[in-house]
Amino acid sequence: MKPNIFFTADHHFGHENIIKFSERPFESMEHMNQELIKRWNERINPGDTVYHLGDFSLGKPDFTKEILDQLNGNIHLIKGNHEGVALTYPKRFASIRDYHELKIDELDNQNGKQKIILFHYAMRTWNGSHRGVWQLYGHSHGTLPDDEMALSFDVGVDCHDFYPVSYEEVKEIMKKKKWTPPFGPRE
Repeated sequence: MKPNIFFTADHHFGHENIIKFSERPFESMEHMNQELIKRWNERINPGDTVYHLGDFSLGKPDFTKEILDQLNGNIHLIKGNHEGVALTYPKRFASIRDYHELKIDELDNQNGKQKIILFHYAMRTWNGSHRGVWQLYGHSHGTLPDDEMALSFDVGVDCHDFYPVSYEEVKEIMKKKKWTPPFGPRE
């Protein structure tokens, strides 16, 4: 069985102003933090793999460690622009990178793999974008319109009812895109 793989970004734990900036439906920072932890753990089991695409916490180091210790899963951190605090607890992360090219076994694909570019920021083009490689990002908090012609989208919590999204959910979203290979046979 394939391990459960999830993607998420932009939790901004400990950042009270994000409630106002991103119009989050929480009464307070404490309420937001509790709800984000609850929704994470509703989806993610201890053995699952999570790729967090940046901006984990803006709280102090002890606060951030306390949050990280409550979250299920093996967390891989793709650094965002607010990562200073999360990096004070590096042993909690399975890996820490600026950018990652993930390959997942995928029997539906001709070569048996699905390659996914993981980066905090949205890109207009990326390695393999013309060959069906996906790109997942955060940072924009749902403010970028989705490009139905590109195999990319925002996995940030503001776009997914404050839940992480599974690989299977990402796959379903990508199937609905209108992307076609630019160098394939023309009709």
